Amino acid sequence: MASYMSASEAYTREKQASDQSNPTPQTTWADKYRGATIQDLDPPPALSVSPDDPISAALITAYERDYTHLTVISATKRSLMGYLSIPRLKELLQTGAVKESDPVSAAMQRFIRKRGIYQVITMETPLEELERFFETDTALNGEKREKQQFAVVTDAARKFVLGVATKADLEEFVKRRPT
Repeated sequence: MASYMSASEAYTREKQASDQSNPTPQTTWADKYRGATIQDLDPPPALSVSPDDPISAALITAYERDYTHLTVISATKRSLMGYLSIPRLKELLQTGAVKESDPVSAAMQRFIRKRGIYQVITMETPLEELERFFETDTALNGEKREKQQFAVVTDAARKFVLGVATKADLEEFVKRRPT
């Protein structure tokens, strides 16, 4: 005697079979990070510069603390305007696009505020989510974007910059963590 399943029963059974045969990246990430959050990375406090500061001062500040990215905040409103990538800045200096006497604003990368969609990264953000942020080339609104090399860590209300987490920090965390 033949047995018949409803369409929903067949779909459920088929979905369960395919889910078991194809583990999701989330499972892999969850195994890799085991519930760790950005706070477990122990990121150093953020170091911010003003867009009016000379590039030479920003370079010295970054070298003294061995930072690869500095956040740029408005001197008057204290709002986050963008960031300064030290590797990119070195390239701009070598090619002559900027000089050390130029203001940071000449070399900084500004955040585009018109889109209005930001992925908030806090100290409580799981590392799986941080890795997804680094690895995807699609923004929250579905638009294509460059893969990110760092994330600005803020409080939940996005009023304070608490730190910067880099892709290298994430990789170092995995190396340090016992298997």
